[in-house]
Amino acid sequence: MDSWDLEGIELAARRQAMRVAARAVEERLNADTSDYAGSTAPCACGELARYAGRRSKSFESVLGLLTLQRAYYHCGACGTGFYPRDRTLGLEGGMLSPGVLRMLGMVGAMVSFEEGHELLRELAGVDVSTKHVERAAEALGREVAQDERCVVEPPAGSVGVASTLYLGLDGTGVPMRSSELEGREGKQPDGSSKTREVKLVTVWSAEGRDEEGTPVRDVGSVSYSAAIESAATRDTDKTPSEFAQRVEREAQRRGFDRAQRRVVLGDGAPWVWNLANEHFPGAIQIVDRFHAKQKLSEVAKSIYGPESSLGKEWVRQRYHELDAGDIGAVLDDLRAHAPKDDEARKCIDYIQRNRERMRYAKFRAEGLCTSTGVVEAGCKVAIGTRCKRAGMHWTVAGADAIIALRCYKLSDRFEDFWGRRSADRMAAS
Repeated sequence: MDSWDLEGIELAARRQAMRVAARAVEERLNADTSDYAGSTAPCACGELARYAGRRSKSFESVLGLLTLQRAYYHCGACGTGFYPRDRTLGLEGGMLSPGVLRMLGMVGAMVSFEEGHELLRELAGVDVSTKHVERAAEALGREVAQDERCVVEPPAGSVGVASTLYLGLDGTGVPMRSSELEGREGKQPDGSSKTREVKLVTVWSAEGRDEEGTPVRDVGSVSYSAAIESAATRDTDKTPSEFAQRVEREAQRRGFDRAQRRVVLGDGAPWVWNLANEHFPGAIQIVDRFHAKQKLSEVAKSIYGPESSLGKEWVRQRYHELDAGDIGAVLDDLRAHAPKDDEARKCIDYIQRNRERMRYAKFRAEGLCTSTGVVEAGCKVAIGTRCKRAGMHWTVAGADAIIALRCYKLSDRFEDFWGRRSADRMAAS
């Protein structure tokens, strides 16, 4: 018995069981002729379509390839035909069962299309081409993006609003196909661009504390929403920017305005505070402490060199002053170097613009987060891990679709979306 090929036996048994199950499902579906609604049936155009017999359709299911016999109706008025059962089963316009489509959405959100193809074949026995995985995942992602625009109520089963909610804003570049970059300025030596910026909004709570009393992100509290959208607005614009509208939707879903304390965190970019001032007046604004320290590190390297011990000691002292809330001391020392150092001058401007947002000792005493670590992680987890891998180059539409799908998955919203999708399909049938 020890010489048996257990793996081979398991796989063979599984294949046989799948074939038996597939035939059983196929026979049950085809034995049901209730989709025959009579000699005529109402067409979407408002006229009556004529019954024209039963026709077959093969589609990929989680059990393998199935062939379905179903009633066909043809409308002479508009020249179109339809299959009532395709609507009921979720097969209208496609060759994938809802179960397979759901699998494609999940793998498309989490791994590359090629990896998704391999995972489905190895783990589920579903053999769908890489290109089909891409097309189906992006189509589902477009549905998710539309759902995100329409559904702003809190997810089913969500609990009350935390006493303090944080809203973080950031952006990260995604590599694009050259056709999506024509005429766009960038950071390449020739002034061109290789990426488009994805704007991300993240909302979370941090009611817990670590041993040192520092706020700790609450497990399961983080949600993400992102797209390749502009946050820019003009004084003459009658509506907020696309990204500002996205931020407002996410804030509404999370009950941001109902929190006792509202905090907006960002890296100090002017667009972040413009958006916060416009849409969340009264919210506490905090510049990410690590971004501020990074600015000081750049000054130290510029003045003393990248490996200088004097530079390291200088920046340690500035860190201490910053943490203690002594912004005046930081500015005084920067001004001493400003006449001869451009980085010092830029850092002075950065701190002066954000001085009220860098009162870290005060924020810490009030038990507030002063780091956008959750947002930085969101840029990596929600965007970078999926969309910035070697060799990837996206269209705007493709990237937005997969980002929408991934944000729903990471924010635990995919199941609610799928439930709404199934309910809408059943209502339409």
